[in-house]
Amino acid sequence: MFKGQALRLRFRPENGMKVIAMGRVTVYPKDGAYQLYCDALSPDGVGDLHVAFEQLKEKLWKEGLFDESHKKTLPKYPQTIAIITSPAGAAVHDMIRILRRRYPLAKIKLLPVRVQGAEAPPEIVGALRYANRCRVADLIITGRGGGSIEDLWAFNDERVARAIYDSEIPVISAVGHEPDVTIADFVADARAATPSHAAEMAVPDRVELSEKLQAQRLRMARGQGRRLELLRRRLDELSCKRVMADPLAPVQDKRLLLDHIQKELCHAALARMAKPRRELAALAASLDAMSPLKVLGRGFALVTDEGGRPLRRAADVPVGSEITAALSEGKLRCRVEEAITEEEKP
Repeated sequence: MFKGQALRLRFRPENGMKVIAMGRVTVYPKDGAYQLYCDALSPDGVGDLHVAFEQLKEKLWKEGLFDESHKKTLPKYPQTIAIITSPAGAAVHDMIRILRRRYPLAKIKLLPVRVQGAEAPPEIVGALRYANRCRVADLIITGRGGGSIEDLWAFNDERVARAIYDSEIPVISAVGHEPDVTIADFVADARAATPSHAAEMAVPDRVELSEKLQAQRLRMARGQGRRLELLRRRLDELSCKRVMADPLAPVQDKRLLLDHIQKELCHAALARMAKPRRELAALAASLDAMSPLKVLGRGFALVTDEGGRPLRRAADVPVGSEITAALSEGKLRCRVEEAITEEEKP
């Protein structure tokens, strides 16, 4: 099979595959060898498109393009939706009608492309790349209405699959009817059974939103009503309190409490000081009893020499020296004329 015919094959021939070959048989005259020049090949038992589909599906699956970890979450309330499809098909009109009915707040941008034929895959890829490069929307719907496998083949193209996988904007694949499955369905972030279903998946229903908002409003109203009722009860309770009738009552109560605490502190202080006072009085009495003044009061005298040192023995006082005798009242300054010791007493 020459290159020109090989490029038109939709599947990749593999060893052991049974095929139906169409072409011509020639004989090489030099050695009598037969040669088969194939103009076309088709798998035996199934169509070539089915084989090509399974081959591409297995290839992309092994590369990880179908992994759920790469799926992006669809925006809950999209502001702008880009539709990549044919502008002449019934599918685009159904999607626009449903989008406007369900969620008129969303803007709709149509990126017209061909969805059938050899020119369709490059146009779909270009539209996907343009939508991402210019950030024309926050959600993309791409697809077409139903048809045969040949009609839907543009969405089984490897270039389209990789463009959907590379898209930074979430993509919904909406190709054909419920039984129709394409490679784009596996790669896209979400698959819709039909284009109409894709429109329903893309946006919320304004009727349901209105009902939810109404329910939220009622819950909020009931909640505020309960809160106001609790505050009203609290106000009634406060209005019945003594402080509301007599604002100075708490001050008076605190004043009485302060007086009571002050009296208790005074009693505690007196009780704490009573014992030390008794001990001090006892010590003072003992000290007073040992005071020299008490001795002097009984008729004794305190005799000191000229230096003020107390005299205890007569032998320590020379004759003629001056001494001082301190009495209970006053002092006597004396001169020693004779010192009589214990040995000299009669």
